[in-house]
Amino acid sequence: MAWLQVWTTGLIVPLLNFVAFAQDSGLSGVVPERPQSDIIVKKESYPLLRRQKREWLWNSLYVIEENPVQFPFQIGQLKSSKQVAVKSFTIEGEGANTIFTVNKKGGELYVNTLLDREEKAQYHLTAKMYDGNEVLVESAGDFIVQVTDINDNCPVFSKEYKGSVVERKKGTVFEVTATDKDDPTTVNAMLQYSLTRDAETWDLFEIHPISGMITSKTTSLDREKKSQYVLRVEARDMNGRPSGCLNTTTVPITITDINDNMASFSNRKYEISVKENHKLDEEIGKLTVMDRDEPENKQPLFSILSDGGKTFNAKPDQNKDCILVLKQALDYETRTSYTFTVKLEEVLHSLPADNINEAITSAQVTIRVMDVDEPPIFNSYNYSFSVYEEQLESTLLGKIQARDPDRANKRIEYSIPETGLPFSIHPFSGELSLLRKLDRETKKEHTFAVKAQEQNSDLQSLVNITINVLDINDNPPELIVDDIYVCENDVTNTVIGRLEALDKDDQQATFTYSLLPNSNFSLKDNGDGTSNLLVKKGPFNLEDSSDYSVEVSVSDGGLPPLSSVTKVQIKSCQCDANRVYSKCKASKLRMGVSVHALIAILLCILTILVIVILFVMRKHYQKDSLASLKNIGEIHEQLVTYDEEGGGEMDTNGYDVSILTSACNDGSLLRHPDRFSHPSMYAMVQKPPHHSQPTACKGDMAAMIEMKKDEADHDRDGFPYDTLHIYGYEGPESLAGSLSSLESSSSGSNLDYDFLNDWGPRFKALAELYGVDGADYYHQY
Repeated sequence: MAWLQVWTTGLIVPLLNFVAFAQDSGLSGVVPERPQSDIIVKKESYPLLRRQKREWLWNSLYVIEENPVQFPFQIGQLKSSKQVAVKSFTIEGEGANTIFTVNKKGGELYVNTLLDREEKAQYHLTAKMYDGNEVLVESAGDFIVQVTDINDNCPVFSKEYKGSVVERKKGTVFEVTATDKDDPTTVNAMLQYSLTRDAETWDLFEIHPISGMITSKTTSLDREKKSQYVLRVEARDMNGRPSGCLNTTTVPITITDINDNMASFSNRKYEISVKENHKLDEEIGKLTVMDRDEPENKQPLFSILSDGGKTFNAKPDQNKDCILVLKQALDYETRTSYTFTVKLEEVLHSLPADNINEAITSAQVTIRVMDVDEPPIFNSYNYSFSVYEEQLESTLLGKIQARDPDRANKRIEYSIPETGLPFSIHPFSGELSLLRKLDRETKKEHTFAVKAQEQNSDLQSLVNITINVLDINDNPPELIVDDIYVCENDVTNTVIGRLEALDKDDQQATFTYSLLPNSNFSLKDNGDGTSNLLVKKGPFNLEDSSDYSVEVSVSDGGLPPLSSVTKVQIKSCQCDANRVYSKCKASKLRMGVSVHALIAILLCILTILVIVILFVMRKHYQKDSLASLKNIGEIHEQLVTYDEEGGGEMDTNGYDVSILTSACNDGSLLRHPDRFSHPSMYAMVQKPPHHSQPTACKGDMAAMIEMKKDEADHDRDGFPYDTLHIYGYEGPESLAGSLSSLESSSSGSNLDYDFLNDWGPRFKALAELYGVDGADYYHQY
């Protein structure tokens, strides 16, 4: 095949010349007619071309695919009608000089390798011819080498197929498809489908030979007998000829289920035991149902015949079995058994059912009621009572009743578990009454529980009680007053304010307003529960010292009617023409205290007075007691223990010397009534040994101290009068010895106190006192 391109006035006209080369292919060659002297060719030179025609002559080129190539074989020859003494040929394009080669001298075209049409069906090449000087004589000789197809590919199924068909239904299943890589325009790629002959499936399914559509031929498919079939599908090319290439695939076909089998009870009789306290709407037993259909296709309908349906109900569960539930409460004491029939029905998609003669569609059920010790049962699921507010204590609200459902019929005791409620209940009669008054404005409804418990048992039940508090007219109306003022230029019947009222009660109130007499103001009813305050006589003077106020009485019109009186202050103001005030005179401050507040204040004052009186009396009593003790000499001693360091001269602050002095003046107070010495508790104290000191002169003070010491040592019943200091350890810096009476013997001291004379005039009296014998001084008294 060659294209001639003719250039004429800027246009390109393609011409197609077919030349058949008879020598190689057996086809007659077609040579186009040449025009006379259109082309001038000069040897060894390029001619001036005014118009050029292609002169290529060759056979149609075809190559059979898959043809074994042991050595290059000729598939055609390149020729040109041009007469050139010496010429040579070359080729260019797809596979040139590799797959295809050309004899440069003779133009023979060869193929060098095996070709596959499925890889490449044709090759585009270009031929050129040169003269002996290698000058291009003819070019653009385009031609195509066609690869001829052979049946070298078998059909292929592109995927695995799975199909399904509804049982007992005739119709299409699905379509299978195979592909062949051979030339689709030839018989090599023409396929036909068929099923492998099988005794089980041959009469059930068929396949269309061209489209591959599989269909079921019968309505006898039954999933319950066989749920899946496997078909063997064949695909053959060459239009199904025996010489064609064959391929097979297996196709599983699932039979899907429909509801074509009647559900059936597994037994004809069932017996179930149920406790009498079984809860309502809960399962008490199950009747097993058998159905050969898939669970999603089960559609059983259950019903209870006779009067058993009043107490029990039958319905399907998730597995489509029949479950029995309780509709009414059981009572062993009333009835111990129930017998009824449960019927089973089902809507089928295919009639008649396969198992119509085998299915059990009715079953007899016997329910045995078991006795249990049950808690009390109230006569009602809940109780509701109403009572007017402000009713007196012990008002009867109603009666709660419960019973023992068992044959024992035990006594029931009632109680209210919640504490702090304004209600009480009689423990045996169940009568509910008030403990205190109710206020609807505080709480409109009370809800609580009452417990009923069997006597001498832990079985108990609860019931909800609701108390609705009804309203009475027990709240007087409250006056609501806006800012009320009079202007200097207000005249008669000028509206200076609006009065409104509020009633906390729920009753519909009809407010009536009135003013106490002797007032320069009046009221006008607005008809909507409000009233306007008017001026009787004006104008007013801002400089006037008068303070305006009115006492308004408002009644609610209830049953009984309640009223309240409110004092309303009215300001005096300077206003413009629109009664917009710019300056007002301050009202006199009036303070009012309610009765309750006044009582609270008085109680506080009384309490403070009582506390003050008690405090003063206690102080007075303590003072009298101290004075009496001083008079009778009953002065309790103070026992001070110095574990380490003595107080030195600062110890004189530890006792009252005046008491000692007064005791010296009245020696009778220092003696026991029987005037005999009695051993004292202090005499039993173990005294550490002490060294004798130089004898000192004893004065009055020394004699008094000795006397008191002896009395404390020997008198067990006597009270100590002095402040007794125990110097367990005297500091090293103290020059004086221990003055503790515990360090003294019971008969007296043999210490020498002459060193006191060396201490100066201040200790002279003390030195003289301690220089006197204690026993002689005691007898002076």
